[in-house]
Amino acid sequence: MLCAAAVALVVIAALGMSAAAGGEGGGSMRWALIVFAGLVLLAHLAVRQLAPRADPVLLPCVTVLNGLGLVLIDRLDRAEAATAVALGKPAPAPDAAHQLIWTAGGIALFALVLLVVRHHAQPARYAYTCGLAGLVLLLIPAVLPSRFSEVNGGKSWIMFSGFSIQPGEFAKVLLLVFVAGFLVTNRDLFGAAGKHFLGMTVPRLRDLGPLLLVTFVSVLVLVYEKNLGFSLLVFGTVLAMLYIATRRSSWLLIGIGMFALGAVIAYNLFGHVRVRVRVWQDPMDTYYTNGYQIAQALFGLGTGGLSGTGLGAGRPQEVPFAKTDFIISTIGEELGLIGLTAVILLFTILTLRGFTAALATRDSFGKLLGGGLAFSLGWQLFVVVGGVTKLIPLTGLTTPFMSYGGSSLLANYVIVALLMRISHDARTGATPAPPPVAPIAEAMTEHIRQSGVVRRDQ
Repeated sequence: MLCAAAVALVVIAALGMSAAAGGEGGGSMRWALIVFAGLVLLAHLAVRQLAPRADPVLLPCVTVLNGLGLVLIDRLDRAEAATAVALGKPAPAPDAAHQLIWTAGGIALFALVLLVVRHHAQPARYAYTCGLAGLVLLLIPAVLPSRFSEVNGGKSWIMFSGFSIQPGEFAKVLLLVFVAGFLVTNRDLFGAAGKHFLGMTVPRLRDLGPLLLVTFVSVLVLVYEKNLGFSLLVFGTVLAMLYIATRRSSWLLIGIGMFALGAVIAYNLFGHVRVRVRVWQDPMDTYYTNGYQIAQALFGLGTGGLSGTGLGAGRPQEVPFAKTDFIISTIGEELGLIGLTAVILLFTILTLRGFTAALATRDSFGKLLGGGLAFSLGWQLFVVVGGVTKLIPLTGLTTPFMSYGGSSLLANYVIVALLMRISHDARTGATPAPPPVAPIAEAMTEHIRQSGVVRRDQ
């Protein structure tokens, strides 16, 4: 029922946008809506068969966000086509059709994850493998020649023969699996082993080493690739998971201090960081160069006001990259503050239900993985909205499920599938899988005496 209501909301939005555009492309719109409704039905059936006790609110929230994103991308396609015709140029290929194909791929991957991951603790067995695979995926664009990896100054892509993908989106999920597995295995060491400093226990380097290595290598690679938003996403999520595992606010203070130090270093070493800070401080000062994008977005948000101009009645195409980095400004202009608040509320519900599933599960790995995945969705939205509204500097992150882009959509459907698996297991009381084996350094040792008596020491 909730999925049907979600599809109905998307249909109403699409028909309203089409009517505002004069009914152009009505046939293709109808077919796209039918295909989208069919995909949602398949996702619903997959959940009913593979995770019937999962949270019934997660999929409808994703349906509305994904569907509204498709409507907005189609609306921007029409604006671009009209502009091209007015200039006597051929209309560009519509991106909404491509996004619908990526939606089909995302739902297929969603069902595949539910089918393969029959218990949420399964990935814990491969935590270190996931960490290594995540690092490799991050490193690939860095070592590829620029013509195969660079888009708009950032080296975060793999491009061959017209096909492009962002491996970092999938690395994010793999790294979160690694962090959850590592913290479950070593959580006690963060509070019991190590030196005491300023009222807190600092773990031994050999215990903290793998986590530090993976986190800092990931952040350094992403900074080198000029993917600042993704580095902020990874660092913030790992810090949140560390707090969930230890429940010590001292780790938050350490993380904030490390972030502040890293920000100062990045500002002094990298010119593109200084440019973004300058644009954030005063976009009007660089309006005709780097500040044009954020300035137009702010104008659009101001034009939208409380109730918006209406779908199809604004001019969001004036904002560069309106389909990707700045789709939030499109929502604010055409749906107003009310519509933007509704979208943020949907993300809030999605994040909170993810946290609820994490809290309800019995084992530590499920709590950490679910908490990390849910936090990553909410944290990413905060960074995106903060950048568009000039609360923080622009980062280049896109809005989950709504912005144009296949890699992000696929990875986010994997995240939702894992959250639904965690939710299903929590509601059915599934027996947790055996915890990961403790590190050799912390395992019990056997002392064999000549008398044949075995004595075990901790």
